Amino acid sequence: MTTANQITPGMTLNIEGKIYRVESSVKVTVAKGTPFVKTKLRNLITDETIEKNFKLDQSVQEVSLLERTLEFLYPEGKEYLFLDIGNLEQVVVPASILGDKVHFLKEGIQVKAMFYGETIFAVELPQFLEIMVVKTESGEGARQSSTKKAVLETGAKLEVPLFIESGDVIKVDTQVNEYIQRV
Repeated sequence: MTTANQITPGMTLNIEGKIYRVESSVKVTVAKGTPFVKTKLRNLITDETIEKNFKLDQSVQEVSLLERTLEFLYPEGKEYLFLDIGNLEQVVVPASILGDKVHFLKEGIQVKAMFYGETIFAVELPQFLEIMVVKTESGEGARQSSTKKAVLETGAKLEVPLFIESGDVIKVDTQVNEYIQRV
């Protein structure tokens, strides 16, 4: 337990059984009244942002998230099966936690996952991945543009230069969903 006047951005708090990350924290003093801490909190499961005020001496429960390395195995319905590299146990991750990151998952990719107890809150892909192009649009009629659409082996779709063909392996920046270079 810690007090509200010690809240800083980046902390993870348990408030009424829900886990929040502190996005911002400001101490507010008013002429007539008691000072308080105004915070902006992001729910780590729903990604919803709320604002909450705390009295300076109010107790809050700080929690620490555990980072574990997982290796992607395969999709299973609307969930995805991973292998925990540390203890070799299988971990099921719901599609809601992965979001758009599912478009870059292929067998053997290692990701960082944040856990609180046995509950997974976030998955972080490596920034760069090498993925094979399985299909591209024809480059004909593309005089106005120097790119064309490509479909990757993982199902992701992105813009690539005109010289990229099916079967090429490309480097992709997973954070901004962009082509980097041909490998």
